[in-house]
Amino acid sequence: MPFDRRSLRRAVQGVAVGLVSALLVFLFWHAGWLDRWEARTWDLRAQWLAKKGAATGEIILILVDQGSLDWGKEVNGLSWPWPRELYAALIDHCRRAGAKAVALDILFTEPSAYGVGDDEILASAIREMGNVSGALFLGHETGEVRSWPDAVPDPGFHIRRLADWMASTPAPELIFPRATFSVPEISTALSSLGNVQGKPDPDGIYRSILPFGIFDGKHIPSLAIGAYLAANPGVKAEIEHGRLKLGDLSVPIGGGGEAILRYRGPLNVYEVFSAASVLQSEIRIREGGILSPEDRAAFKDKYVLIGFSAPGLFDLRPSPVASVYPGVAIQATVLDNLLSADFIRNSPGWADLTLLFLLPLLCSLLMMLFTGTGMISGVSLLFILLPPFLGIMAYLQGIWLPIVLFEAALLLTIFGTLAVKYATEGRQKRFIKSAFGQYLSPAVIDRLIHDPDQLQLGGERRNLSIFFSDLQGFTTISEGLTPEQLTDLLNRYLTAMTDIITQEGGTVDKYEGDAIIAFWNAPLDLPEHALHCVRAALRCQAKLSQLRPEFQKEFGHELHMRIGINTGDASVGNFGSLTKFDYTIIGDAVNLAARLEGANKEFGTYTMISWTTRDSLGDAFAFRPLGMIAVKGREDRPVTIYEPMYKKEFDVRKELFETFGAGLSAFWAGEFQKAESLFSEIAKFDPAAGAYGEKCRQLLSHPPESWPEKWDGVWVMTSK
Repeated sequence: MPFDRRSLRRAVQGVAVGLVSALLVFLFWHAGWLDRWEARTWDLRAQWLAKKGAATGEIILILVDQGSLDWGKEVNGLSWPWPRELYAALIDHCRRAGAKAVALDILFTEPSAYGVGDDEILASAIREMGNVSGALFLGHETGEVRSWPDAVPDPGFHIRRLADWMASTPAPELIFPRATFSVPEISTALSSLGNVQGKPDPDGIYRSILPFGIFDGKHIPSLAIGAYLAANPGVKAEIEHGRLKLGDLSVPIGGGGEAILRYRGPLNVYEVFSAASVLQSEIRIREGGILSPEDRAAFKDKYVLIGFSAPGLFDLRPSPVASVYPGVAIQATVLDNLLSADFIRNSPGWADLTLLFLLPLLCSLLMMLFTGTGMISGVSLLFILLPPFLGIMAYLQGIWLPIVLFEAALLLTIFGTLAVKYATEGRQKRFIKSAFGQYLSPAVIDRLIHDPDQLQLGGERRNLSIFFSDLQGFTTISEGLTPEQLTDLLNRYLTAMTDIITQEGGTVDKYEGDAIIAFWNAPLDLPEHALHCVRAALRCQAKLSQLRPEFQKEFGHELHMRIGINTGDASVGNFGSLTKFDYTIIGDAVNLAARLEGANKEFGTYTMISWTTRDSLGDAFAFRPLGMIAVKGREDRPVTIYEPMYKKEFDVRKELFETFGAGLSAFWAGEFQKAESLFSEIAKFDPAAGAYGEKCRQLLSHPPESWPEKWDGVWVMTSK
């Protein structure tokens, strides 16, 4: 391509566009307007590239999960909070099995309700173990004390050269004026104390931690680092060249004292034990049994972190890899990163600025100098893909390179260059957005742009997974709220549920008050759409469980959601009049999903799926059959229904479900007396069993005409 005056003019225009774009984006970046979007791209990198580290297998979690709480209450009659003797038993078991160190991510701020002897039992177990790190909470605005308690020994952790580093790099967040300690009996027994105060980003997600803090002139490590110090007493700490060095290991720290975490993935990347299972093993040993080889192999020379994961214990945090992540698992990630020596560090500022100005300049120059549409499109695509590629490569090297900074500059450059070319040469391609974009999904709009012939009435038949949800008793709830409160409640609830549905690839059809109608596998193909739909339902229930205390406090009502799911063929497309229509779904499969949502009322359940959905899922989840029902409008076509759940939940309640299954078999066989007896055993723990028990009593007093010769076990629904 000859470089004539015209080419020179284009080059000058390209340089001008690139520089202006880079400068504008630099100002946005400096003002913090890109931080939110950058954080989201970071979360995607953390999810996609998560993998185990060199030391992931050295860390074990013992969690007080919902199953443990149920075990404590149902088997032992223990209310919450538990006696501290139980935590002593957990520590004793770790000691017996040869654990390297134990970290207690639990604050015992009040004397035990079971008496001071209970605290002494835990303190004794801690002393006998020897290498136990415990929690304290450092706060800027919250905390019970403003000076180090006389009864608590000096932490014995000192960071050399910290004063010099603080003088050159002010980090006020590291200095805490308040603190909360466990009771003296426990605090004095611990070999080290660690801070459990987190450092969430402005959007509430925990992407980094403070590896240490300063309270009353004393240096306090995080709980995870405290666990390392408990296992390695005498390790020297110092700050050097932006790193906290702990013997041979180090933690890269930013200007605010933060360390960026490299998450390994979901919670199951670590070996997780429920507190109930460990306590049962310890009880067997104390009754004369022996430590099993499996327990010894699992715990020996491992770091054991003990904490909470039950929703009601309020130690669940949003993380890049999971919207609900136990706080103790974040501490496990810190310890994992430390032992694996692979914390993430920020890219150097000079590198960010160099790429910020270099990439837009090159992009604009090439776009201005090329004239063919294909070449311009190719250059645009190349540069658009370049920041994610660089960001991924940097992540693999342990560096956070700001993708959005470069992507924003390049997008602004591309649009600016196209605008200049259009204004000066008339060669910009015009993109037309459909007027229907206000109420059709972005995916549908993209299809219409590529194929406008689809903008007509009618639809196509597709196999879909269909989701109907409704809030229990919402009419009553809404009557007690002002319009402003009702609007606020609905917006927050629907936003939280919709985020999960769209994250799982679903299309929200419509909202009808508090009800949500959504579907999967349209307009775009989605393999395993039933799996995504059911997972969205379970995630929605978990999210609502997390939000329930907040809603109860603000609005005075608990929110419970019923969900019905069916998989089947339905018509999906544009339906309506010639002048106004919606992209929606219709068909018998849709009606059945709606009926299943309502059927939850009779069974006392909150999530119900049809057999067609169950058959599409394989072994991705656990299920229990709820029976065969004939819903209103299709009485001649009974459908088998199931309640889905996570496998861990199923395992915890396995015995109950086995009893329910035996009762269901007796019910199907027409043995109502036997079925009623079985259901009565578990009715107080299982609303579905209670519903069947009542049904059996009705059938015993008024046997159906078809019984016993033609009894088919079908539960006929009398309402929608």
